[in-house]
Amino acid sequence: METTVTEPPKKRLRAPRPSFVPELVYFEPGALEYEKGKRIYQWAQDQGIPLRMTTSHNRITNFPGDSELEQYKIAKRTLVVGVRKTLKFDTSKPSAEYAIPIATGCMGHCHYCYLQTTLGAKPYIRVYVNTTEIMEAAQRYIEERKPDITRFEAACTSDPVGLEPITGSLEELINFMADQEYGRLRFVTKFHHVDSLLDLNHQGHTRIRFSVNSKYVIKHFEPATSSFEERIEAAGKIAKAGYPLGFIIAPIIWHDDWEQGYGELIEALAAALPPEARTQLTFELIQHRFTKTAKSTIERRYPRTKLEMDIEQRKYKWGRWGQGKYVYPDEKAEALRMYLSERIFEHFPESTIDYFT
Repeated sequence: METTVTEPPKKRLRAPRPSFVPELVYFEPGALEYEKGKRIYQWAQDQGIPLRMTTSHNRITNFPGDSELEQYKIAKRTLVVGVRKTLKFDTSKPSAEYAIPIATGCMGHCHYCYLQTTLGAKPYIRVYVNTTEIMEAAQRYIEERKPDITRFEAACTSDPVGLEPITGSLEELINFMADQEYGRLRFVTKFHHVDSLLDLNHQGHTRIRFSVNSKYVIKHFEPATSSFEERIEAAGKIAKAGYPLGFIIAPIIWHDDWEQGYGELIEALAAALPPEARTQLTFELIQHRFTKTAKSTIERRYPRTKLEMDIEQRKYKWGRWGQGKYVYPDEKAEALRMYLSERIFEHFPESTIDYFT
């Protein structure tokens, strides 16, 4: 059941404008009992965004629009503010030991994204206001595993940088992890809104990775994300702020002139990064893959996509959980791996490629 709290008149947004400004904000029970929930409520009210209460995000099913596609677009512009009840963290291999849950859903419209299937029926964005309880749960995981280092991935189901101007959750996690001898934080982003993180005393315990790609891929398959140039400029800022830095090149897509596109990417990164950032630099390389379910969903959501998903041109690869995916055949996959590896080590000989998959 949904009840309208208030729908203030529309106002001009104040500068600086967050990377994501929702068209509608829902609050779940208990969210306004937390300081963060109250702050987000006040922010949304100041922006003139319609505010509603809901007994559960699962009851948010009807979005405006005459078609599934129109309803999907509105859902992607909807924010749900709630309390994270389950404090048992999922594993997050190979990136980290655990996923630390601060948000679910993403404002980007990347055609290939796995969230198209995992959140297919619930494409709205959720943020959690009980970050103190989430950090307390992380502390218990750290205590259980020490003296081993425990890594936490904050971007498994969302892009938290795009939400940071609204939530401030990454700042909280970075400050928390700075005090953890045996804890480390990691997250990846396609957004450039990192200025609020630059002056934090992170102690080198947070690795920030940027999801980067060729200009062709960003232009055709990553709408509503930061540009090629914006991401690289932001990576330079993070490097100069002393954060451990990494890059995920994903999905690596075989397209016309792909060598030129990915070569240009590596050269641009080399030009942007100061020498001191190169010794701990990491790369994660992930070729484009899809499932039959994802293919069907993507073709409904983005009917004009140029994304190649020809099953006849792919290799079927079984996953860890018994569900297979379609990847490039071995010859293409090896060509992509070899070319990118050679370019990376040419420009960053001291870097590490964590994996190619």
